[in-house]
Amino acid sequence: MIIALIVTCEIAFWLFIAAGLVCRYWLGWKRIGAVLLFSTIIIDLLLITATVIDLRGGAEAGIGHGLAAVYVGVSIAFGHSMIGWADKQFRYRFANGPAPPQIAKHGREHARRERAGWLRHALAWAIGCGLLYGMTVLIGDGERTKALLQMIRLWSIVLAIDFMISFSYTVWPRQEKKERGM
Repeated sequence: MIIALIVTCEIAFWLFIAAGLVCRYWLGWKRIGAVLLFSTIIIDLLLITATVIDLRGGAEAGIGHGLAAVYVGVSIAFGHSMIGWADKQFRYRFANGPAPPQIAKHGREHARRERAGWLRHALAWAIGCGLLYGMTVLIGDGERTKALLQMIRLWSIVLAIDFMISFSYTVWPRQEKKERGM
């Protein structure tokens, strides 16, 4: 049930973004558009609430419960930048706005963007792990919630690997590819 709810929340997240952008740019309803974009936070609250209710109802924590916390952490940490990206793309493609800036694929700017991405990932990890640990404490049954603690361990490993990759571009910047001359 929780996996289906996560999928539903992800679909709802993008539908709210699309509706907010349509209201903002096509219909000229800037306030309603802003409310719809801000409402994506409600989706996160509903998901984590449903997860806690399921666990409090006696369910044994599984991967779905852990993924719900991960989803909320990622949504909070990356949500604003995802909405900003979607806003720029929508404005350019459908509202005669300026072209979005090109993203650096090499050099110092690329390395800076990779570090910033890792910092967002660390924020998502902190939020998600806080939720995972909070659910573990709230339920108070280590046997039923051991999957949540395993999710924290797994995500910590992923975060460490992401750190090594993201910060490697600072030490060894990606070089611009040279075209072959004829």
